[in-house]
Amino acid sequence: MSHVSGNLRRLRQASGLSQVALAEASGISRRMIVAVEAGDANISLSSLDKLAAAMGVGFVDLVRDPNRTSSSDINEVTWRGRGAASSGVLLGTAPAAHETQMWHWSLEAGERYDAEPDPQGWHEMIFIIEGVLTLSLSGTETDYPAGTFAIYSSAQIYSYLNNGSETVRFIRNVVS
Repeated sequence: MSHVSGNLRRLRQASGLSQVALAEASGISRRMIVAVEAGDANISLSSLDKLAAAMGVGFVDLVRDPNRTSSSDINEVTWRGRGAASSGVLLGTAPAAHETQMWHWSLEAGERYDAEPDPQGWHEMIFIIEGVLTLSLSGTETDYPAGTFAIYSSAQIYSYLNNGSETVRFIRNVVS
């Protein structure tokens, strides 16, 4: 949430909205908007969605580090609980026009999956739960250990490989 105050102010001004006009358009109080822009308030994720919609931008535009060059890699904490280990981290985003699918994959040692290229505009998002997944994109291999993720266009030749000795488990989201 470290970028929300600056992003909200910048996007609100770019939209030509005063704090009062944004409050009326979003249903969020002006007092809350003032506090968020000042960095003094903890706002709910659903309220951020309402503010983003009122300005005609996406939720990600409010939480993203404005200096990051990658459009898909967000990696920002967007929620913290009471406990130190309780948090929600928005890892990344990909455009969607038709459908999203969530898969749980596992590959035993020595296994591989070779995929056919998907249509243009399709993306995949993977998060490694256990082991080390080797992802081959158009012939370039990269290792992703547990706790890491990748977001990429699946409109290319790609493969999942387990070159290790342990089973690899990962979450795969297909976005079309």
